[in-house]
Amino acid sequence: MRMSSLFLRTLRDDPADAEVTSHKLMVRAGLIRRVASGIYSWLPLGNRALRNVAQIVREEMDDAGAQEVTLPIAQPLDLWKQSGRDDAYGQMMFRVKDRKDNWYAMAPTAEEVVTTLVAGEYSSYRDLPVNLYQINWKYRDELRPRFGLLRAREFLMKDAYSFDADLAGLQASYDLMFHAYSQVFSRCGLTFRAVKAQSGEIGGDTSQEFMAVAAIGEDAFVWCEQCDYAANTEAATRRPTPEQVVPDQPPREVVHTPAMPGIDAVADHLGTTPDLLMKSIAFDVDGELVLVLVPGDREVNEYAVAGICAPAKVRLYTDADFDGHPEIPKGYIGPDFAGAARTLADSSLRAPHAWVTGANEADHHARNMVLGRDFTPTAWNEIVQVEAGDKCSSCGSPLRIDRGIEVGHVFQLGDKYSRALGAVYTDDAGAEHPMVMGCYGIGVSRILSAVIEEHHDDGGICWPAAIAPYQVHLVVIPGRGDNSAEVSAAAEQLYSDLRAREIDVLFDDRDVSPGVKFADADLLGMPVQVTIGAKGLARGVVERKIRATGDRDELALDVALDALTGH
Repeated sequence: MRMSSLFLRTLRDDPADAEVTSHKLMVRAGLIRRVASGIYSWLPLGNRALRNVAQIVREEMDDAGAQEVTLPIAQPLDLWKQSGRDDAYGQMMFRVKDRKDNWYAMAPTAEEVVTTLVAGEYSSYRDLPVNLYQINWKYRDELRPRFGLLRAREFLMKDAYSFDADLAGLQASYDLMFHAYSQVFSRCGLTFRAVKAQSGEIGGDTSQEFMAVAAIGEDAFVWCEQCDYAANTEAATRRPTPEQVVPDQPPREVVHTPAMPGIDAVADHLGTTPDLLMKSIAFDVDGELVLVLVPGDREVNEYAVAGICAPAKVRLYTDADFDGHPEIPKGYIGPDFAGAARTLADSSLRAPHAWVTGANEADHHARNMVLGRDFTPTAWNEIVQVEAGDKCSSCGSPLRIDRGIEVGHVFQLGDKYSRALGAVYTDDAGAEHPMVMGCYGIGVSRILSAVIEEHHDDGGICWPAAIAPYQVHLVVIPGRGDNSAEVSAAAEQLYSDLRAREIDVLFDDRDVSPGVKFADADLLGMPVQVTIGAKGLARGVVERKIRATGDRDELALDVALDALTGH
């Protein structure tokens, strides 16, 4: 492609609305242009990179035995009501109504449609397993779209759905997809980790996220350097604290703590530290008051609480709840509060010391609260948010926390959708069973942002070869002397020869200054830059620069073609 014909305008300055490097560079390099909040047009260079990622995904999915289909973006909302996810997605889902007053969902994903499709086609154990995938546009009405493609309202996603006869088959399908995903992200040049995750609106019993390591990642994940344990912070757990002996303590003592419902103020007032205080946090669990007990210096993992209490509905108490129950002293609840249906305690409360807790009356706390003497939890669980330095639940080594960009997610769904939507099969004895499902998503457009976050420098993008829009960026600097025509002719010949060998080459044949050409070459970031200029041509050489490293060398003109094409 000649840059003189390419639909492209590069920018020297960062766009005002861009916060992260990938967004800035994708706009400056002319890959995307904003249409509306979280919605972008893809320009030729961006579209080529997007297609390259999609092709890698397609190849790995095909190799894993999945079959490509195309499912509708507009999906009857009745299907989502049957599965119960209409309410689960809530305002995140775009909904449209046709002229006959029929409602449709603009697909954020496609479990309902694909389950209905398979239910209509397959009904015997002999039909299974089957795995269907698509690469298609998805829509989610993000409240605050940001970071360019990382939190967009329209995005390209690969979603796959496996259907098996039993859990063993599901595990086999899941393992195939897990391997395929690892191949995809490796080929795209990403540093990534697979981490245990919560299933969210998708549902299911088991799920793992693939996180591209990035400082600007919106998600934090926990991992161990000594073993393979990794989980996002929602799903992470630490090694339980063993029970420890508490030395003899004075009796429980109630102290006045006026207008001090917070941990830090109470600790200062009593001359102690937050880690020696206990929080008793109120949750509504199917209409009952449940207290969650954690040390004062730790935060509750609400996802862990929800998982422990499932299938009951779980939510934190609000001001309205406390207003409606004045007998519950907000900020001063103790672990021995008589009105609680039950108490869930984190294992870290098995410490060898007494606690300062709420005294169950406003403006009062209790000192010398001893586990087993003054309070006894109903159940023990790991329910604090994991922090760096906590012990790994697998090997006991200190855990680390990094940030990442979620680029893929795999789920074991079980029979949640097959039961709701009638996807059943008959076994060899004629008995009916629900199909066992898995689902597997890759953020195809999001991968590009993650790659740029990892592969860039002060000059611009440094594309990995596998997904670069072009492999070679050919720059001609003809000069103004008598040999300018000769330089241009040599560049034209090399351009023609590279194309003849099916090398994707971007040829900067524009009549602009060398400085503009070199700056654009670095900004656009093709893996190899080749420069033909008058001085080099006089010596019979061209200059080669490896974009990712900045390494430069010279190639003799008569061997340059072979060197650039690997022949």
